[in-house]
Amino acid sequence: MTMYEDYKSCIDASLDCASACHYCASSCTAEDDVTMLADCIRLDMECAAICTATATLLSLGSEKSKELCWICADLCMECAEECEKHQMNHCRQCAVACRECAAQCRVVAAA
Repeated sequence: MTMYEDYKSCIDASLDCASACHYCASSCTAEDDVTMLADCIRLDMECAAICTATATLLSLGSEKSKELCWICADLCMECAEECEKHQMNHCRQCAVACRECAAQCRVVAAA
């Protein structure tokens, strides 16, 4: 149980990020120019998937958790950078969640 408690902040940030990414992708599809948001939607979906997987493996105490955290951090930053190109509130919120998740993942990965 110690590992779970050690990783709780990262698990929470990963799940929050996945939720924000799902919301952002869904909201992007309702915007007027969906084509312009294709990269944002794709990255949102990829980021949500890796964040969910990261939270799951951290919760399980997987030996691969740290490696996955590096990948998750990279993808979260890529998603944040894309979302920051757009002015919609859902993109802005997603970027914040992505940056927080990336920071938490780097802490775990570096430990």
